[in-house]
Amino acid sequence: MTLRNRLTLAFTALLCSPALAHHPMGGATPSTLTEGLLSGLGHPILGLDHLAALVAVGLVASRYASGALLLPVLWIAGMGLGAFAHMNSIDLPAGEILVAGSLVLIGAIGVLRPSLPLPALAALFAAAGFAHGHALAESIIGAETAVVGAYLVGLVAIQAAVTVGTILLVRRLFSMPATLPVRAAAAAMACVGLVFLIAALPATA
Repeated sequence: MTLRNRLTLAFTALLCSPALAHHPMGGATPSTLTEGLLSGLGHPILGLDHLAALVAVGLVASRYASGALLLPVLWIAGMGLGAFAHMNSIDLPAGEILVAGSLVLIGAIGVLRPSLPLPALAALFAAAGFAHGHALAESIIGAETAVVGAYLVGLVAIQAAVTVGTILLVRRLFSMPATLPVRAAAAAMACVGLVFLIAALPATA
């Protein structure tokens, strides 16, 4: 058995368990404002890859004394554009690979180069947010406009809470720069992304 197959089997139960299902409605399209809002709030934190990405965004952003909040804002803006693109039938090739790959990349930046120039990170975060938003919008396709709006409100609120909350928590717990704790946490997020990336890659003979 290949290493890829072993890793995939080891994490199958975890990734497919009801507690980590990617959508609070069990895959059904939300049909009311309440369902739309709850779906938006729950979707990014019930999907382990999306939750890990939000934490990674906060970890990297916490290293910047000024402009730290810019990175979550750009992530969320990119997410909104990605969701809009999907809802307007704009396809994103290899979406699952891009989602997982972006998590690996952001986690790796948190480990290796947590103080990259802000403009470079800004572009990366906006692009990664686009990929995640495109994936998240899959669950809302076909819903009524008002329900979609409620979903997006929930989506923005929970992502802002997790990313900004991570920044504040890191700064409260550690004196900056908190090199070792932040890098260790970022490495854990990158490992989560790596598992999803391996699972998303096409099987080879």
